[in-house]
Amino acid sequence: MKKLTYLVAIALLWACQPQERQALDLNYPETKKTDTTDIYFGTEVSDPYRWLEDDTSDETANWVTAQNQVTNAYLSNIDFRDEVKARLTELEDYEKVSAPFKGGDYYYFYKNDGLQNQSILYRVKNFEDEPEVFLDPNSFSDDGTTALGGLSFSDDYKYTAYSISEGGSDWRTAFIMHTETKELLSDKIKWIKFSGMSWYKDGFYYQRFDEPKEGDELSAANQYGKVYYHKVGTDQSKDKLIYSNPDNPENRFGASVSEDERFLFIYSYTGTSGNELYVKDLSDPASDFRPIITGFENDHYIVDNDGDDLIIHTNLEAPNNRIVRVNYKNPTSENWVDMIPETENVMTASTAGGNIFTSYLIDAKTAIKQYDYQGNLIRDVDLPGIGTASGFGGALEDEELFYSFTSFTVPYSVYKYDISSGESELHRRPELDFNPDEYETKQVFYTSKDGTKVPMFIVHKKGIEMNGKNPTWLYSYGGFNISLKPSFSTSRLVWLENGGVFAMPNIRGGGEYGEEWHKAGTKLQKINVFEDFIAAGEYLINEGYTSSDYLALQGGSNGGLLVGATINMRPDLAKVAFPMVGVMDMLRYQHFTIGRAWAADYGTSEDSEEMFKYLYSYSPVHNIDPDATYPAVMVTTADHDDRVVPAHSFKYAATLQEKNPDNPNPLLIRIETKAGHGAGMSTEKRIELNADMYSYAWYNMGVIPELAKKKM
Repeated sequence: MKKLTYLVAIALLWACQPQERQALDLNYPETKKTDTTDIYFGTEVSDPYRWLEDDTSDETANWVTAQNQVTNAYLSNIDFRDEVKARLTELEDYEKVSAPFKGGDYYYFYKNDGLQNQSILYRVKNFEDEPEVFLDPNSFSDDGTTALGGLSFSDDYKYTAYSISEGGSDWRTAFIMHTETKELLSDKIKWIKFSGMSWYKDGFYYQRFDEPKEGDELSAANQYGKVYYHKVGTDQSKDKLIYSNPDNPENRFGASVSEDERFLFIYSYTGTSGNELYVKDLSDPASDFRPIITGFENDHYIVDNDGDDLIIHTNLEAPNNRIVRVNYKNPTSENWVDMIPETENVMTASTAGGNIFTSYLIDAKTAIKQYDYQGNLIRDVDLPGIGTASGFGGALEDEELFYSFTSFTVPYSVYKYDISSGESELHRRPELDFNPDEYETKQVFYTSKDGTKVPMFIVHKKGIEMNGKNPTWLYSYGGFNISLKPSFSTSRLVWLENGGVFAMPNIRGGGEYGEEWHKAGTKLQKINVFEDFIAAGEYLINEGYTSSDYLALQGGSNGGLLVGATINMRPDLAKVAFPMVGVMDMLRYQHFTIGRAWAADYGTSEDSEEMFKYLYSYSPVHNIDPDATYPAVMVTTADHDDRVVPAHSFKYAATLQEKNPDNPNPLLIRIETKAGHGAGMSTEKRIELNADMYSYAWYNMGVIPELAKKKM
């Protein structure tokens, strides 16, 4: 057993300052090493913890148990951990209601009374009536770890198809019930993944994969995706194969049917960005699939059809996106005509009530415009404030829609929008123990290592001292064209109300400034992402918000890679680090589940010697410095994560502990059970995770939060 001496805060001191500490012993489990190596372009790379990739072995299970015992023992030593959990629970206990959507004669909406593990789907014909429960995911399992994965109504609203996710897995199993009676049919459709359910007449299209071998369900590569059509009331074995590409096993597909059921569209993907697009005229039994666009260099999706014309959202020759119109009989790009041109701001689009609503990101904040189907501007939509608005979608016949608005200090609120007049009115706003007037949000622009200006949101209580001693939580993502926008978090309030600062930079790799911003953080430019994140931390320190002794870094998935790479490059930057469900082995990520799809952002170790060397230079598990002093690290992962398999985190934590046995700060891993990559996590598990992270951060900063001092 390896030993580490670390310093702990004395929980009975009063000031929110570094505390006198006492030494305790922490014993890491001994992790077996094997003589496993790979050779990449003549370079030999050791992989001594390869055995931890077998997530079904007893040996791995014993290792997980031993690591959790050490971590749980450490966390149980934090005197104020229960107070943190209690406050998180108290803040979370308020009614949360989603924006309603119209389905036949009913309005449907999700509601959580406060601490329910899963939100319940209700319906009502008039909002003055008492809502009835339509579907309660809390009934799917006794412990709340089975979640609703997706839901889709048939066009006549006779049937509802819904899918479930068990233990956080990306695998989905679908069921069908009568919408009116809520009677469950015998249909059971398995091995669905990364797919919706798009109805056509008395059935729906979906993507599935072949059933994996027993034991490989959560780790085997997902290949040979296929689109099937399932007819209501039949066994899955009778489903009709609609589309596949057996010559290209990495292809995945999406299928959608136009609202008028005229067209079937097939989206083909090999990565997380770039897709091909095909159309089939369902009104003509003799028609075949016709290519709209081939190749995977750009992103395209169907906004709607207008008779024979297709309305397409694309970034082809428009990095910030544009909307084009084309006849389906000659749909290739040389025939496209601009309908809503590209602007300097990134745009997405949706439809409702015979109108097109475009959403623009202006320095990561939302602006909405309303157009007709000829591309004529009707109005700029007045929003309730500066923040994030979403939900401007609905059916062709809708006269109203419901959208949500939120910001860092505005809870998720729902507004009703009159499509004809453009008037908004508040539909529902939650009530909780929080006064937004006590907090302020600002957006700053800082300079990264190469001179690039990067925006960052900073949130904190009004009147904080810029003394370098404010506990600061730095969070980002930086990948896959994903944009980070202002949003409200009750768990974040616990950090803020106890004098903490929250900072969120919109670093490269994301989609905040279009495809060029995204590409600037991919493949041979990936290190830009880490430099942007490091520069954000340096800005917060230089401006007096915090110092390295009070800075915590957090990121999940690709953001876990971000944190792991950052603390290898700059172990002195922060006091605490949370690499969550991260991609930590950049040489082997492509061999598991959907990992191959990430190559569009990362490249792979097999592409070329140059690409291998670049990945090897920052891969978190391969660049841990035995001579560095690392921050207090708590790696987090889950046993049912089949997006980023937990082996990434297992190998990374084992290597950290092996190479830095005498690190003055703890190097731990927290492994959740019956949970996955994050989606659908029960309320109870979410509260426990946040309580552990906040407690761990304050404890290692030597800070006693205000909520603990009140108990003294």
